[in-house]
Amino acid sequence: MVNELPPRSRAARDAAERALMRVAHHYGGTPEFVVLGGLVPELLCTGSEFRHAGTIDVDVQVGLEIACGAVNAARLEQALRNAGFAPEGATIWRWVADGTVCTPIVKFELLADLDDQPAEATIAFDACDQLGAVNLRGTGFAARDFEVRELKARDGDVTRTAEVKVSGLAGFLLAKTAAALSRLKPKDWYDIAFVLLHNDAGGTAAAAASARGRFSGKIAALRTAINDLQANFQGADAPRNAGIRHPDAHGPSGTRSRNAGCRRSHRRRGVLPGRAAFSQLSELPGRHTPVRPPLPCPCAHLPATLGMAP
Repeated sequence: MVNELPPRSRAARDAAERALMRVAHHYGGTPEFVVLGGLVPELLCTGSEFRHAGTIDVDVQVGLEIACGAVNAARLEQALRNAGFAPEGATIWRWVADGTVCTPIVKFELLADLDDQPAEATIAFDACDQLGAVNLRGTGFAARDFEVRELKARDGDVTRTAEVKVSGLAGFLLAKTAAALSRLKPKDWYDIAFVLLHNDAGGTAAAAASARGRFSGKIAALRTAINDLQANFQGADAPRNAGIRHPDAHGPSGTRSRNAGCRRSHRRRGVLPGRAAFSQLSELPGRHTPVRPPLPCPCAHLPATLGMAP
């Protein structure tokens, strides 16, 4: 979350998924942590013809592990060690599994959202030698909206199957919105845009309805994060917007025919998001910002799906 990591890729995503399966296998049963990082968009968008860019790490929300006490924390630490992970130096909330010539390095990051601890504080777990979490505001949304999914991955000569808690659509979008404000990383904006466009619930309006229905009354607390998210998509010349490519432009090599230009692909698929999608999560009274002229990428309008009146 703090250090810059290598670029995302499909190979890295496969390695991250295999690593997650190894941890779940050694944990035994269904882990209490909730997966909320870059592995999730593809799981929320299984019906999309477009492929997510992938991920390079495994982010998990550990609020439920903490609530279960020291026994669960020690169990998770041992599972990480058995899966080939070790702490990255003194950073007890980031564990690393070394890669090989053909296998990328995978980082496993543990996130908490405790009200009685300062934001971005490191929380050491009881009964653990070197395990902890970083307190990242907003990640708790994932722990309050998750689905238990059965995942399968080929790991060498072994096919592993495990039940894992994965953030649901509403929890993922709100947790990612909070993370985007804290980390200011293009990958968070990319993940949000991809899921808004391509989620299995049916697009931006359905995503908005899911978030409003699941977290009615709580979205107002994300006003700053939502405003910041929207600002990053307000113009092609916006400083932080310059580094964002449209989700549909990403994919493995050899798939350029699937990665049509932003407007063209969305017009063809009939999913150009409009102003109506912007206001659906608005819970506060007041006027809306006037619609701006069309920008080169219609994703410029997507963040207001999570927006509110100024």
